[in-house]
Amino acid sequence: MKKIKIILLSLLALVIVIGGYFIYSLYINPKSPYGNSVYNAQNNTVEIEYYRPYKKNRLIFGEKANGALVPYGEYWRLGANFITTLSTKESISLAGRQINAGTYGMYTYPYAENWVLVIHENASGLSASEPDPAGIIMKINVPVQSLDDSVEQFTIDFVDNLLRMRWDTSQVVLSID
Repeated sequence: MKKIKIILLSLLALVIVIGGYFIYSLYINPKSPYGNSVYNAQNNTVEIEYYRPYKKNRLIFGEKANGALVPYGEYWRLGANFITTLSTKESISLAGRQINAGTYGMYTYPYAENWVLVIHENASGLSASEPDPAGIIMKINVPVQSLDDSVEQFTIDFVDNLLRMRWDTSQVVLSID
């Protein structure tokens, strides 16, 4: 009986340590810190919430065989840790496509020449695996622009009426109205 009690207490301690590490690494001191960007226009506010990984001398976009962190043609959650979200108080037009008011998940399939940006109804939770295709609201094909200077940390921001995503030497820009 005493051995069972010691084993159970040891297992409980192990669960607490692992749980504490998980909470610490995701919420308290994430390797990819939280970021958000807000766009205010007329009577509307659009906000993107995401986690911002660093390049750290890695190949970011490219072929899987070459060790790319984000391989061409494969699901990428647009950041790290949790689902990247887009929230809007009023309907907006994103790259000429209408999105109703609400909160949506965003992810992409990057390619060398373009990204397929996906707006999804699921806007919560971890995003290690691709969401259910049944929840896709829309897909937007967006050309990739090459940057002269490398961007060390993944960045989503708004410039005028443009939504801009940049990392390494790649940039994707969509109009927002």
